[in-house]
Amino acid sequence: MLRITDDLDAIINVLPLRVADAVRNRPNNFELLEIVLDLGRRPEARYPGEEVILSDHEVTQDDIDAVVSRIGEFTSDNRAGIERTLHRISCIRNRKRRIVGLTCRVGRAVFGTIRIIEDLVREDKSILLLGRPGVGKTTMLREVARFLADELNKRVVIVDTSNEIAGDGDIPHPGIGSARRMQVPAPELQHQVMIEAVENHMPEVIIIDEIGTDLEAAAARTIAERGVQLVATAHGNTLENLIMNPTLSDLVGGIQSVTLSDEEARRRGTQKAILERRAPPTFDVLVEIQSFSQVSVHGNVAEVVDAILRGYDVPPEQRELDAEGNMRQAQIRGRRDGQRESEAGGGEPSAPSLRERRIYPFGVSRQRLSQAIRETRFPARIVDHLDDADVVITLRPYYRRKPQTLHDAEARGVPVYVVKSNTVIQLEQSLLTMRTEKAGDPVVSALKEAEDAIGQVMNAENAVDLAPQNAYVRRLQHMLAQRYNLPSRSMGKEPNRHVRILPGEPE
Repeated sequence: MLRITDDLDAIINVLPLRVADAVRNRPNNFELLEIVLDLGRRPEARYPGEEVILSDHEVTQDDIDAVVSRIGEFTSDNRAGIERTLHRISCIRNRKRRIVGLTCRVGRAVFGTIRIIEDLVREDKSILLLGRPGVGKTTMLREVARFLADELNKRVVIVDTSNEIAGDGDIPHPGIGSARRMQVPAPELQHQVMIEAVENHMPEVIIIDEIGTDLEAAAARTIAERGVQLVATAHGNTLENLIMNPTLSDLVGGIQSVTLSDEEARRRGTQKAILERRAPPTFDVLVEIQSFSQVSVHGNVAEVVDAILRGYDVPPEQRELDAEGNMRQAQIRGRRDGQRESEAGGGEPSAPSLRERRIYPFGVSRQRLSQAIRETRFPARIVDHLDDADVVITLRPYYRRKPQTLHDAEARGVPVYVVKSNTVIQLEQSLLTMRTEKAGDPVVSALKEAEDAIGQVMNAENAVDLAPQNAYVRRLQHMLAQRYNLPSRSMGKEPNRHVRILPGEPE
């Protein structure tokens, strides 16, 4: 069971009195995410799926100065905190460096989040946590530090760049247990503190939040090569994101181009120029976090990266906690023909009312096509032979030359979809085109509505609200807006939650 502590009074007490009283009177503060104070605007509280105006009086400069005087000092990354709490206050400055806006984010220590990956932590493996902002990476990292230090009695050192793991002030928050914390004077010095930690303090485990530069990636590799267990978070949502990130790909072994001999290329059935992993991964295990109760685990990063670079789809192990805290695992098996089956159920739902398409990629990256299928949740599998396919996707240069394979496809009446470039976005667009051409698909009208709204917004520059849809369809509508470089937001509460298409670039 999860146990949550949030020290909510500590952050409410630094707010202007009228704002603090309004927050205290809210019934759902256990969900409070942050309070926003912008000069000349009304103060606002943010909850999941809801934004609440706290006062009709605009925020004054005196209000902002009063809050700043009650909290810790802002560092070079414009972040401050409240001593011995996990709350974080970030500031917005004008051109003269005066503070004109504050985002007061509630920090919570959630005990019990390690349950879903406890077996991995016990095995002394280096673990990399990925996930979108706000999903709980830092919270889980904090709990891992406490578990390793208090339950497994290991020497744990936390490299705390913005004091998000162990809180503000010189005395760490009790959420990290007996783990030690090293503060980082400036974000650009994080890699130096990482090396200092391993050289000066003999840790068995080092905890790092947000590896984001090549220097930090290199420092992480140095630490791992010295036999120290690493548990860290990094920018990115999936393993595929990391592989394609030139700055951080070294965390999973790095990627290099290799030219094969004619004989070896024929034996492998590939082109002569291929991509291969350059070195052993820094991290043994990679965990993609969807929520505290749902994660995807890549148990052997080296094997998975090698398979992906060879064009195979290697779905991760799915883990989920039920309401009683019991874990359910679903190992998804990937086969060469692209089919998948689950040993224990689970997996993501596919789009409703669409039969599965069997796609043969001709000259197209299988890895990127697999990612596009996952991102769009299009019900499809990749096949190795034209005989097994009912759809072909190819690149424009191949289609212009019309090799025998494409001639055969057209002769058999197999649809050929042509993309301009070998990118995930182009492949996603092709999959969405397949979807809209499918008669009777309940998603078609929602996407058509989004396309019409995008046209209205681009012509009239006014926001347009779409009809309420479920979370899956809203995600597709957001993706469509993104392709036209238009911002979009989900508005309202279920079952009336809907997408709003906005004009221009977001500020």
